[in-house]
Amino acid sequence: MNKELSHIDEAGNANMVDVSTKTTSTRTAKASGLVTFHADVFRTLAGQDFLGAKGSIVQTAVIAGIQAVKKTSELIPLCHQLNLSKINIDIQPVANSLKIVCTVTCNERTGVEMEALIGVSVSALTIYDMCKALSHDIQITAIQLEEKTGGKNDFNR
Repeated sequence: MNKELSHIDEAGNANMVDVSTKTTSTRTAKASGLVTFHADVFRTLAGQDFLGAKGSIVQTAVIAGIQAVKKTSELIPLCHQLNLSKINIDIQPVANSLKIVCTVTCNERTGVEMEALIGVSVSALTIYDMCKALSHDIQITAIQLEEKTGGKNDFNR
């Protein structure tokens, strides 16, 4: 395996990848993560249809995730600014957790993996923020890239 870190130059310095010679194509990435609660807390939240004193926990997390996706290049220093075509964040209850899936699409010279991962992360943090009054025993786990298409190498977990 002869792979190199693309964001480090020969001298070991941080380096933004030059994408000017890459071909524009439709690129999609999907990431997921879990926010897990103690069973009693999850039952309380589900019994309230995931509505809290601050409003809809799920819809607030969706909006926060979408906003964060659009700001990825401001948050991750070596990410390119991208014209995004579509952001979808889906949050569903699974066992004692809320599963977050973020899918991002663009027509660009570089992919949107970081954007999808940021969307999941900020959605999860927003859920934590809205639920911490019930318990601080909330875990944010399993944030990972599920798939990406449209670049030099596709990926599917």
